[in-house]
Amino acid sequence: MHIGEWADELFAVAGTGVLHVLGGDDLPAFQRDDEGGRVIETVRFVDQVPNLLDRTEQYSRQLAAVTHEHLGSLELVHVRDPWSARGVLAAAARAGRDRPFRFVYEVNGLPSIELPYTFPALSPATLDKVRDLERRALAEADAVATPSRVLAARLVRLGVPAERITVIPNGARLPGARPPRPADAPDRYLVYVGALQRWQGVDTLLAALARLADVDDLRLVICSATPAKRARPYARLAERLGVDGRIDWHFRVPHGDVAGWLAHAVLSVAPLADVARNVDQGCCPLKIIESMAVGTPVVASDLAVVRELVVDGAHGRLVPADRPAALARAIRVLLEYPERTAAMGVAAQAVVGSSLTWEASRASLRELYASLGFTAATAPA
Repeated sequence: MHIGEWADELFAVAGTGVLHVLGGDDLPAFQRDDEGGRVIETVRFVDQVPNLLDRTEQYSRQLAAVTHEHLGSLELVHVRDPWSARGVLAAAARAGRDRPFRFVYEVNGLPSIELPYTFPALSPATLDKVRDLERRALAEADAVATPSRVLAARLVRLGVPAERITVIPNGARLPGARPPRPADAPDRYLVYVGALQRWQGVDTLLAALARLADVDDLRLVICSATPAKRARPYARLAERLGVDGRIDWHFRVPHGDVAGWLAHAVLSVAPLADVARNVDQGCCPLKIIESMAVGTPVVASDLAVVRELVVDGAHGRLVPADRPAALARAIRVLLEYPERTAAMGVAAQAVVGSSLTWEASRASLRELYASLGFTAATAPA
């Protein structure tokens, strides 16, 4: 969603451009679209490389080649990870002259912090190399965009001048009408939407569900974009906790279906863990904003990044992270006061409508581009 919205804004300003992204799902390696005279080329990285670091190397090399091909007309480059920054900057260096384009680095996270959670065997030397890539991208950027104040503060501590950082939160689109109820939705359910990495706190959510055993008509729906095999550790935990019979798992859920699951839940839950990925570097949880957008209040971890979006008691409830008992208690209270819960949902939707739409996010991005000299009137290539 984020890439789609921001890339569309970039190309609206530029009038034309190239999108370099990861491939998959049988999408073509190259695609050319002409939308009312606006020509967009999409180049996808489709190589199947099992080793992560080898994959990032090949991805960077492919992007360097694409960048080099367009150096003669390229005026503005926007990347969102250090591997992309590496490829783009390598192409400019190979040209043997000053960088011919302005460079925007979008920091949604720092791989040097995130990678150890997914790949705990990564060596300190490898992580040092990743940090070097991040530092170089930050140093070269003409502007840095990031979705949360917590992450912006982290970047300042890393030496990025505050005046080069623009905080632009994620967004959502308000539905014109309430999305239809999924055909297989339970009568009364909580919903968790998102991936299943360790920092998401799904283990805390399952333990909280076990403490709600007496609410026998309540189910938990888990909507994940990941394949089913990623859920095996949590499925085993659910069985040990005795809650496996109260969970509906849905995998590879298309984004277009998520709004329906959120809109018809009594509550959505975002039990983010109190770990460096969520605390030191910050984030801007899209699932929280999308839940608020359809009027479903959120019970979430009381972390600084969440407090940027949710006011406790007004738009949902914030509870101490990694505390199943506190999470279960907050859910129980909201279930017992449905009128108060509904009012929170209305207030949450109003907040999104006033400041957290994709339109607002794109307007801020447009202002960032204008600060670098690029507007729709200038239409750079």
